[in-house]
Amino acid sequence: MRKMALDYGEVRIGIAFSDLLNIIANGYESYTRKNLESDLNYLTTLARTHEVDEIILGLPVNMDGSEGERAQATREFGDLLGEKSNIKISYLDERLTSVSAERLLIEADVRREDRKKIIDKVAATIILQNYLDMKSK
Repeated sequence: MRKMALDYGEVRIGIAFSDLLNIIANGYESYTRKNLESDLNYLTTLARTHEVDEIILGLPVNMDGSEGERAQATREFGDLLGEKSNIKISYLDERLTSVSAERLLIEADVRREDRKKIIDKVAATIILQNYLDMKSK
């Protein structure tokens, strides 16, 4: 079974999947959100198609470790997705993940307009790889 990671945002959701051995994270897409029902249906179908047994959501924790409105919104979305998909939902602190993704894309010389289109997918990949590395230790 695979793991699926989401970088949940107001406009887009970055999506990544693990390989079958749960060693390597692979970016899948930056999904542009439509509405809550469509988003949940899409992600549930995607998770089932890819035989996912766990969904990891990046949790946007404040730099002081506290959880603000964005973290609460992410948890609420995760609860709904868990209910809809009947798949285990886990959360991983995603502090600085978007910053890391931005740096990677800049170093890869990706143009600014193109970075906006894929940064969420790259962030989800980083979240998932961090999770897989943590679990393998």
